[in-house]
Amino acid sequence: MDPEAFLDIANQVTKLKMFPYFDIAHSVLCALHVREDLGAGAHAFSRKHPMSCWLSTMLVVFAGGMLCNGLLGEPILAPLKNSQQLGVATIVWYLVFYSPFDIGYKFSKFLPVKLLFSAMKEIYRCKKVYDGVTHAAKLYPNAYVIMILIGTLKGNGAGFTKLIERLIRGVWTPTAMEFMQPSFPTKACIVASVIFVLDQKTDLISAPHSLVYFGIVIFFVYFKLSSILLGIHDPFVPNKGRQRGCKEKGLIFSE
Repeated sequence: MDPEAFLDIANQVTKLKMFPYFDIAHSVLCALHVREDLGAGAHAFSRKHPMSCWLSTMLVVFAGGMLCNGLLGEPILAPLKNSQQLGVATIVWYLVFYSPFDIGYKFSKFLPVKLLFSAMKEIYRCKKVYDGVTHAAKLYPNAYVIMILIGTLKGNGAGFTKLIERLIRGVWTPTAMEFMQPSFPTKACIVASVIFVLDQKTDLISAPHSLVYFGIVIFFVYFKLSSILLGIHDPFVPNKGRQRGCKEKGLIFSE
C-alpha cells in the first residue's frame, strides 16, 4: 500500500466519532458479558431482579470512566451525565435481556455480527486508553505511572469492577481480582498505555502519532478476532512447548 494512503487511513481512524455506533457495539458486548456471566439463570434473574440486572450492566458499560474519576478526585457518576450514552446503553440492555423470542440476544451472538461489534469495541477501547493517558498527562505531566494506570483502567475498567458488579447481582467471588490474574485486555491496555506515554512524553517514537494510534488499533482488533476465531485468548502466556524449553534451561522455576 502507498505510504501516503496508509497515513491517510490512519488519520481517518484517529478522527472517528465514537457515538453512537461504537458506543452501541461497546454496550452490546457489555450486556452480553453480563448475560453470559449469569449463565443458565439469566432469563429468570433478569425478570426477577431487573434493577440489579440494569445496574450491573451499566457498571460494566461505564466502569472505566467511573474508576478513573474516583482515582483522579473527579465525580464518580460523571460518566452517567450523558443522557444519550446512558439511553443507548439502557436500550441495548433491554434488547439483549428482554426482546421477544430473545431476538436481540441471538442477533448479538450471530458470529458475523459479533465479529463486527468486537472489532468496533477494540477501536473504542483504543480511544478510551488514549483519552485516559491524555487526561492524566494534563493533570500530572511528569507522572508516567499515573498515565499508564489511568489509561489501563479507562480501557478495561470492567475487569477491575468485576467483584462489585457481581456483588450487585448477589454473587460474592473474592478471587475475581484483575490484579491477581490480569486478563489479556488488561495486559494489552498496559502495553498501549506505555506506547502512548512514550509517544507523547519522549522522543523514542519517531513515527507520526496517527500511525502509532492506528498500529495499536490493529493490535487490539487482530488479537480480539483471533481469540474468537482461533481461540488465542492470551498471546502473552507462553505455550507449553516454550514453557518446557524454559524449564529445561532453568529460566523459570518448576512447580
